[in-house]
Amino acid sequence: MTSVKSAPQQTVQPQKDVTLKDWIGVYSTLLGAFMAVLDNQITNASLKDITGALGVSLEEGAWISTAYLVAEIVVIPLTGWLSQVFSVRLYLLVNAALFICFSVTCAFATNLPQMILFRAGQGFTGGVLIPMAFIVILTTLPQALQPVGMALFGLSTIIAPSLSSIVGGWLTETYGWQYIFYLNVLPGLLLIAGVWYALPQRPTRLHLLKKGDWFGIVTMAIGLASLTFFFEEGNRKDWFEYLPLSLCL
Repeated sequence: MTSVKSAPQQTVQPQKDVTLKDWIGVYSTLLGAFMAVLDNQITNASLKDITGALGVSLEEGAWISTAYLVAEIVVIPLTGWLSQVFSVRLYLLVNAALFICFSVTCAFATNLPQMILFRAGQGFTGGVLIPMAFIVILTTLPQALQPVGMALFGLSTIIAPSLSSIVGGWLTETYGWQYIFYLNVLPGLLLIAGVWYALPQRPTRLHLLKKGDWFGIVTMAIGLASLTFFFEEGNRKDWFEYLPLSLCL
């Protein structure tokens, strides 16, 4: 008689209990993503006042928005790797603090080069906050609650562009264009406090920097920056109006 071996029983892993501390960490990073998306377009409503204060034309002032977007697009693909190198908690804390600093320095800019430089720094640090919200949701929430976290993320990124023009215009008319940058201070401090309290501290892995494909990183950054600039300037100056219809399809 042949003995029939019973199939191994699969053990079901119990779902992780989500605590209030976990939700604080998730909501803090969602606040950071909301701030980053909001700042992408909030200067558009105040661009006339900003360019007037800096003494430049509207066409030159368009670089204020473009600098933020280019820096944001460049840093987003690097965020997953850099969060492993420096740990999620430390990487979030440092970039959130720098985001607040660059936001405040934008309000004190006295000429266009300063504003472009500070806006690029704001975009480079703010762009980190968007993918980091994904990472925290996937690593903090159990699989059953991850769709809830993703829905909250989608809601925040939909609401932020809609509010950018309203909030930016109201702050400019009521208090001055500088306050569209001061707006980030209080939410940024709440983000830092929530991340500091809720996210666990992990060791850094700086040795991963030696294994990075730095040539690929540099060329990727140049390529993404050039492509973003092409689309932004092309849309603004109607470059695409002269393309054949077959190329647009």
